[in-house]
Order: sequence, then C-alpha cells, then structure tokens
Amino acid sequence: MTVRTRVAPSPTGDPHVGTAYIALFNLAFARQHGGEFILRIEDTDQTRSTPESEQAILDSLRWLGLEWDEGPDIGGPHGPYRQSERKHMYKDFAMRLVEEGHAFLCFRTSEELDELRELRKADGKHTALKQSDLALPAEEVESRMAQGMPYVVRMCVPEEGICVIDDLLRGPIEMDWGQVDAQILLKSDGMPTYHLANVVDDHLMKITHVIRGEEWINSAPKHKLLYQYFGWDMPQLCHMPLLRNPDKSKLSKRKNPTSILYYQRMGYLPEALLNYLGRMGWSMPDEREKFSRAEMFEHFDLSRVSLGGPVFDQVKLSWLNGMWIREELDTDAFAAEMMKWALNPTYLKQIIPLIQPRVEKFSDVAPLASFFLSGMLNITPASFEHKSLNEEQIKKILQFASWYLDRQSEWNKDTLFQGLKTLADGMGIKIRDFLFPLFVAISGTAQSVSVVDAMQILGPDMSRARVRFALDAVGGPSKKEAKRWEKEFADLTQTI
Repeated sequence: MTVRTRVAPSPTGDPHVGTAYIALFNLAFARQHGGEFILRIEDTDQTRSTPESEQAILDSLRWLGLEWDEGPDIGGPHGPYRQSERKHMYKDFAMRLVEEGHAFLCFRTSEELDELRELRKADGKHTALKQSDLALPAEEVESRMAQGMPYVVRMCVPEEGICVIDDLLRGPIEMDWGQVDAQILLKSDGMPTYHLANVVDDHLMKITHVIRGEEWINSAPKHKLLYQYFGWDMPQLCHMPLLRNPDKSKLSKRKNPTSILYYQRMGYLPEALLNYLGRMGWSMPDEREKFSRAEMFEHFDLSRVSLGGPVFDQVKLSWLNGMWIREELDTDAFAAEMMKWALNPTYLKQIIPLIQPRVEKFSDVAPLASFFLSGMLNITPASFEHKSLNEEQIKKILQFASWYLDRQSEWNKDTLFQGLKTLADGMGIKIRDFLFPLFVAISGTAQSVSVVDAMQILGPDMSRARVRFALDAVGGPSKKEAKRWEKEFADLTQTI
C-alpha cells in the first residue's frame, strides 16, 4: 500500500498558519513512508471562495517549501483537485444513499428546524436533530416537491449508542450518537457539504491517512458512518492538537496574526517558520530546537506528537528566526535574502511613485519609506493626539476600521477608500479626520503618503495587524463599549 496524505484548505481568506502546520505533518508522514502528498482545494463555499485566495494558498505553501505531488496546478491521476470542478459527481453519491435508505430528502424550513430544536431542548434531549424529528408524511413530501420547495439531502444517523473512532494519536475515542445530527450532505443549491465531499474525495483519491486538526473529532462519527454506508475502507485518522494563543485559546487573528503572508511580510525566513511549525507539538529525538525540513523528515515519528495544545508564540518564533539568520546566512546570503524580501524591483517600484514627489535628495528616501520596510511601529497614545478627535473617537475609528478591514476581500485602494469613507460619513466625521488615526497606525505619522495607497502596497495582513496593534496601543474599547459598537458597525456597513 502506498501511503497517501492530503491537505484540503478552503480558499476563503488569507492562507492560515494552521493550514501550513497540518500540511507539514501530512507531508512529513508521507515522506517518512515513501508516500505521496496531495493538495486539494475545498471550494464548496461558492460565496466566499476566490481565485485570489487559492493562489495565495499555493504561493505561501510553496514559499514555505511544502511541495505536493498532485494538486490543482500540477494535476495528477485523481483530479480534478478542486471540489467545484467535481460538483457533478457528489449528487450521484448523495442520491445513491437516498435510494439505499441511508439518507433522505429534507424539506424542513429554517423556522421548523428552530422549533424542533426548541422542542428537544424542552424535553431535556440533545438538540441534534434525527430523521425521526425531521421526517414529514409522504403526502406532505409530495406536496412540497410539487410546489418546487427547496430541499437538502441529510444522512441517517443512529438515535442512540456509542461510536468508537480509532485515532493514531489518541487511541479509541468513544462518542455518543445522541449528539450527532442528521448531517446535511447536499445543499439546496446542489453543492455538497464538507462532510460528503471530504469522504467521497478521500476515497476516490485513495487517501490512506487523514491527519487533521482536533476540531474535526466531532465530525468523525459522521465520516465513519458514510464509509460504512458506501462500503468503503476508511482511512486511518489522526487528529493533531490545535495551535493556541499564549492565553491557551484557539489561535485567532484577533489575538495573533494567523496569515502566512503576514510572517513573510514581516521578514521571517521560510525555513525558520517551517522549523517553528514543526516544533508545534513535536520534537526531534535529541530535543534540539533548530532543525531543517530534511532533518525533520528523516527523524519524523508521529508517536512523538504531544497532545498538549502547542502555543504559537511570536517571541519564540522571532528568537528561532534570529538563530537561522545568524547561523545559516553569511554576508552574501544575508544580502540576497534582504534584497528578495523588500529591496527587490517589484516591491520598490510600488513605493517609488508615492515618495518620489516628496524627495529632494536620496537621503530623504529612508525616512519616507521606512514604514514600508518595518514590522509593528513605535507608536504610543500620544501619537494619536488630534485637535478635532477625542480619545473615544480615536478608539472607535480604529475599531470600526479594524472590523471593516478584517472582512474586506477586495484589497485595492479605491475599494478601501470608498468603504472607509462610508464609515466616516455614517459616523459623522470628516474623511480627513477619520483617516488621521489610520495614517498613524499604518505609517507611524500623519505626515505620510496616501494611507490607502500604503495599505494596498503593504497588503491586507500587515495593514490589519498594524491597525489592531494601534488599537491595543490606545487601549481599545471595554467589553460593554465593544458590544454597543458592534451593533453600530453592523448598521453602518449594511451597504458596504
């Protein structure tokens, strides 16, 4: 048997360090066993998936040195490797389950579903809905079908009993079937949910080992049941511990930058970031901190993975990155990496048109452009003093801007300006005054080049991180304020 592992990210945002973490361990396991590693794009969420996000995933994983044997860009014998291009096959599998009595058509409306959950809750039962809860009389099904009412395909699940999941790291995991709902397999638009597509694709792509985050443990009973219904062998499962913030909460961009592109823009070496991800929950036999990808693959042993939640600590990452810079780069290599990082023509040619009109001599360049070559800036509450804005307004502008930027997928200066102007108008603040705290957050000073031009060049990851850093610098809202502001923000941004 050829060992085949995969990583299957969704192209719905910035490429996440958690994706790289899971990809690394899948690749290490495959290479340890002389196997193959597959990249699959799970773009069933057609409203949020974008080609730009997919390309960012490909570019960032390649930058880290995580190379795949089969994938959407290089093909392979089990393609296509985008779920949206495999849409035609999922319905056939779903309807096969319906015909065999393992799934059913569900015409229930969202209001009916809410009511059913409340009834179960009132009876002291789990709120997971079963076929017995959802089933309609045959004549009602025929009526709704005749009316053209939308329906989904749901899987049948046991009402009670225990499901045992065998995990390579955790051993047998017992789970109560009573807490497992009749999962939707096919949505009303004909697209599969993750659960159906995941199982079908893993089977057709001959995946032998599924190494994924522990957040998928609760889904494992549904997947095991689908393999049984189809009569297929189930891959061996291994649920990795989640990456954590320093406060032990799940790694999130509001507490820790999570985008791979952020760390690339900050000037981390890909080898160092990969080394750090390899240390997350795993260790070399000799316990050394610094090791290369090749050394990790040579000594990799899944049994050395610790189930304690690994903490993603930027201070520790920076220390490790410093070791790589000092120990692996001679003068020529340092210069080459520095040039590749920021002093390259592609990046500089974006900056020059903004600063050249302000330059009288080349010694003016560094003060004007230094924030383009920096990480977090040296700003304090005093940096935000303004004749027309009070402290609360500064905080509110930064918070609203942060929320807006977090959800902005179209990252260009015109779109950014229009969205920020809508916020300013809604808050009753002149756009010039509204942009002041953003100038400080992004460039460290109000006397700088256009802030939206700068954000376009810096990119979403660095821009968002700097705005959040600025918000922390001025104190941010209290919990009570944040709750009130969230409602105001939602009202303001209905049209953005």
